[in-house]
Amino acid sequence: MPNARTVLPLSALGAVTYVSLVERGWFRLRRQEVPLLRPGRPPLKILHISDLHLTPRRRRLIRWVRALDRLRPDLVVNTGDSIAHPAAVPALVEAIGPLLQRPGVFVYGSNDLYAPRPENPLSYLRRSAPSDFHEHVPPDLPWEELGATLRAAGWSDLNNAAEHVKAGGLSVEVRGVHDSHIAQDDYGRVAGPADPGADVRLGVMHSPEPRNLDAFTADGFDLLLAGHTHGGQVRIPYLGPLITNCGIDRTRARGLHRNGAAWLHVSAGLGTSPYLPVRFCCPPEATLLTLVPAAA
Repeated sequence: MPNARTVLPLSALGAVTYVSLVERGWFRLRRQEVPLLRPGRPPLKILHISDLHLTPRRRRLIRWVRALDRLRPDLVVNTGDSIAHPAAVPALVEAIGPLLQRPGVFVYGSNDLYAPRPENPLSYLRRSAPSDFHEHVPPDLPWEELGATLRAAGWSDLNNAAEHVKAGGLSVEVRGVHDSHIAQDDYGRVAGPADPGADVRLGVMHSPEPRNLDAFTADGFDLLLAGHTHGGQVRIPYLGPLITNCGIDRTRARGLHRNGAAWLHVSAGLGTSPYLPVRFCCPPEATLLTLVPAAA
């Protein structure tokens, strides 16, 4: 008969295997309709990807992301933390290669600039304020190569920048900010009323800090897109995520919500730090948002 000396170690081994190998590779596609278009406008499909934290050896993730092109999105939005290794840009291009032929926009996350570092996993539970690590060391990941590659493919760089793009036959105003988690965001550079002539107005950021969410909303943006939270990464049944790793409340750590008059979608992301490769009750995900006319 099994005893505590065998059951407990086996249970612990099973739990570690599940959170680090099973759920971490259990990629999901979330589908969500967002009623915000004016009557008579055709639906607009937006593929929201975020937080791949890609390393060259994550072959299954690369193949899964590459297959997302079958969804034929009208616009791809990448909300950052795409890479986690100095040699990851070619791997990212392999993953999103077909999607680069479609209209797209992107912002950086902190881990596009700074490589992940080993740390005590318990420190993650105490972290909510922006990191000051960037103030002491220069970036050590190829963020310039990453940005140049995406821009060369025709994607719009929204790091403290604004653009108008055509997608699905609609005029889309897009504005974005750099990552607030490393204090690189500067909403003042893109502030101002949203274009009333645009069919859709999107606000794009990596970390969903309330001050930026509220600024985009006050300026009249329809849909705000963010990542960074990993959905909490570890979620407790019936309680939700333990943390958000930023200023947003835990109830909006992933999925579609409201932020005043605007819609807000926070992606739970597709990856994890190589030094904290676990997920629990929070599978990695990408989201296909279909924008449809709002009810009269």
